[in-house]
Order: sequence, then structure tokens, then C-alpha cells
Amino acid sequence: MPLTFLRRLVRPSLLYRTPIIPCRPIGPATALQNATSALPVRPIPASRAHKCTLIQVLRNGRSQQRVRKLRSPALTNRPEMKGVCLKVGTTKPKKPNSGERKIARVRLSSGKVVTAYIPGEGHNVQQHSVVMVRGGRAQDCPGVKYHLVRGALDLGGVGNRITSRSKYGTKKPKAA
Repeated sequence: MPLTFLRRLVRPSLLYRTPIIPCRPIGPATALQNATSALPVRPIPASRAHKCTLIQVLRNGRSQQRVRKLRSPALTNRPEMKGVCLKVGTTKPKKPNSGERKIARVRLSSGKVVTAYIPGEGHNVQQHSVVMVRGGRAQDCPGVKYHLVRGALDLGGVGNRITSRSKYGTKKPKAA
């Protein structure tokens, strides 16, 4: 019995294939075993699924974890997507920060409309520009879950950029 018990712990798929075979009771444990089998079996809430006791796992089996919520739901199973700018503007960041953050409303090729952040200093995006949208939220702008890719399609790279050039679509400057 102990060996099969341990195997079921290691491989929980065995719980569903083979029924649990109770061992023959020895001595006064029969009254205790009969009392525990009469207890009602309650389902375990999903929020406590990882805190199950051993007895709960043996009685109810393991429940699957919930699927994580997507960070950028408009880009399901895609790293980036093409879109057309509908509106370009600025917004103010959340409380401790100040300034103007450049954003654009973009209609993706899937038909969804999203708000995307334009990174870097300066940009040449205007209405009807074709842009590439990637995931990644702007931390201090509420509701902005996407970034525009600099140096792709109609959006140019940042001029005179020395560091982190690959993020801003800038070529290496010519050595003087």
C-alpha cells in the first residue's frame, strides 16, 4: 500500500485511472475509518487549489489551474501586428509623474482598435500612417497596453540616438 500511495503522489494522473483500494483494517481503526468515509466531500475552491492537503488530493483529485489573463489581448499568439493610425495625441501620466506622453489610437489588421505608446523623443506618426504594434504597457499611462515599433513601416527611428539604438530603430553612427 505505501508504495502505490507514493506513486499516486508523484503521478497524479494515476488517480483518475485506478481506483483507490483500501487496505484491510487492523484493530480498533475500523471505527475511525468508517467515520471518515461518512464525511461529506466538499469541492475545493480554485483560489486554494495549491494549498490542498494530502487527503483532499486523494479524495477529489487535482484541479487544473486557471489560465492566466493575457497582458496584451489584441495580439493573441503574435509578437506584433500591423495597424493604421486613427488619431495621434498626448496624455498625462499617473499621479507622481508629470509630462506629456505621446500615444496613438491604432486599428489593427484584425479590426481591433487599441491605444499604443510612441516611445522615444519625437516621432513622425500622423493619421493614416501604417505602423507596427507590439505588446508592452506604458507603466504610467492607464489603459495603454501596447507600444509602437520604432524604425518599422511608416514610423521612423529616433534621430541622434547613441545608446539602446536597437529599441528605437536607429543605425550606428558613422565613425568620424
